Amino acid sequence: MNVFYEESGSFKVGTIVSRADASLQVDTQHGKRAKIKSSNVFLEFSSTLADFLPAAEKMADEIDLDFLWECSPEEEFDHDVLAADYWGHVPSALESAAIILRVFGAPMYFYKKGKGRYKKAPEEALKAALAGIERKKREQEQIDGWVAELKAGTLPEAIRSQLMTLLWKPDKNTLEFKAFDQAARELNQPPLKLAQSVGGISSVPDYLMAGFLMEYFPKGSGFGKYAPPQLPEELPLSEVAAFSIDDANTTEIDDALSVVDLPDGNKRVGIHIAAPTLGVPVDSDIEKLVWGRLSTVYFPGGKITMLPDDVVQAFTLQEGQDCPALSLYVDVTPDFEPVAYESRIERVRIAANLRHAELEQQFNEDTLLNDPGVDYPFKRELTWLWHFANALEKRRGKYDPTRPVQMDYNFDVVDGKVLITLRKRGAPMDKLVSELMILANSEWGRMLAEADIPAMYRAQSMGKVRMTTRPEPHIGLGVAQYAWATSPLRRATDFVNQRQLTAMIRGEKPQFEQGNAMLFALLRDFDTTYSAYLGFQDKLEHFWCLRWFTQEGVSNVTATFIKEDLVRIDGLPMRVRIPGLPELARGDRIQLSVIRIDELMAEIEFRFVGVVGHVEAASEEEEG
Repeated sequence: MNVFYEESGSFKVGTIVSRADASLQVDTQHGKRAKIKSSNVFLEFSSTLADFLPAAEKMADEIDLDFLWECSPEEEFDHDVLAADYWGHVPSALESAAIILRVFGAPMYFYKKGKGRYKKAPEEALKAALAGIERKKREQEQIDGWVAELKAGTLPEAIRSQLMTLLWKPDKNTLEFKAFDQAARELNQPPLKLAQSVGGISSVPDYLMAGFLMEYFPKGSGFGKYAPPQLPEELPLSEVAAFSIDDANTTEIDDALSVVDLPDGNKRVGIHIAAPTLGVPVDSDIEKLVWGRLSTVYFPGGKITMLPDDVVQAFTLQEGQDCPALSLYVDVTPDFEPVAYESRIERVRIAANLRHAELEQQFNEDTLLNDPGVDYPFKRELTWLWHFANALEKRRGKYDPTRPVQMDYNFDVVDGKVLITLRKRGAPMDKLVSELMILANSEWGRMLAEADIPAMYRAQSMGKVRMTTRPEPHIGLGVAQYAWATSPLRRATDFVNQRQLTAMIRGEKPQFEQGNAMLFALLRDFDTTYSAYLGFQDKLEHFWCLRWFTQEGVSNVTATFIKEDLVRIDGLPMRVRIPGLPELARGDRIQLSVIRIDELMAEIEFRFVGVVGHVEAASEEEEG
């Protein structure tokens, strides 16, 4: 005798070898001996074992499910009752097995209530389930169609419109994602490579920008509607003529300088900072933009400003204008010793916006050491300020003329072509500006601390730089405290600190008092966001470095060994890891050949050629 039984959710047949009270020993149709529970047996039959299950499955497939559902009773029923009603007679073992298979395999039509017992699904539930099946069928047909197009090298329009979302922030439940993911798997390609192969990525910078905007500017990089700034009135006009020093592309001119002679032989240095906070009320639309953006985003070929253009233009230190400013005046002795400080809120006449490219030709290390006698605007002031800057650097304990020169890099992108230029860090005009900004930031930080007004400080200890609302030493800069306050058009930290400084100067209640929760929240958000903005800038600079190799046809370069497998490519702001390097000393210069460049995946592969020299490795400073 043979049995038809269920095991682990599937139906099987076997020949009885022996019986016990609650179990059977059977030989399966595949010739294996098995022990099964008697409760799992649905029926016994005597027909041929090998033919029974295929015949039952064929008969089950021919049963019309809709008709079977209509034939079934409203109350719970046993399978044999339904089989008798459906066939119209006492069913054979084969007919009973066919009904069992058909009912068991249609859970949308019949709900299982126990062994061999079922209840028909309510009509509305059945209709909804069937509609769902039909929808899934149509969706799969759509997916299959899109997959076929992608595999053929065509990008369906529906996927094109969602492509950046699919690559950066995919919703895995969408049909577009399922199709794109399926095509990538079937082609054995990373999704990014598939997107490129079907023409979905116009350029790598555009792809990187799309992901960045999606994460940090989901509503777009525009500013929307906002109430215009309120220009401050009745500010006293300073008697100085100030000048700024910036590169040609700078529109957010935050700082300017002035120098005047005092009757006692001292000089008074003015550090003048643009003052947008004087025209941006607390809780105004523009302030909310500052809290939302937190910083200007810089990247090769462009920027996304923290403030709208009309606000920048209203407060930037523009040549020929009397501009609202927060000024720090420093009285300096002939020995370059600062002896007095005074902060003022005023208007400052900006006599000139000096630009790096023109100024550096006349004001550089060579002309300072061997003056050719050529005059240029503010020559006397610039020369004196350079000596003052050297003195300030010495006061900080950071002056070291033997220190290896470090380089800064500028990226200019025009019509898809990149120009990477180098400038020595510590060049006269750079040192001049940076030292005076360090002086202003550290002194204003000191003043705020003495007034018990919280601010946003940068602190460094144990090699780590962090943000804090209380003054702490910045070891890397050699100052007792360092409050960012000199770039309020570009950074929310400086905007906050300018608000606090203005209140201090005017003797008013500051916007943020000690323990203010919003100040801590802004500090946290700024720290995270600023790091992300810098990370985006690094990504794009890395891409343009890769493009430079191809653009310039460079196949061999030199690099400086740092440690382990890490090297710095000479002449580029680029560090790469090169596995398998021989034993090298820090500062060894090595020759490398370019093996492979993949701009989309941000990859470059080099092969070590040999050692070509050695240089003293420059120290890596966190900030300067």
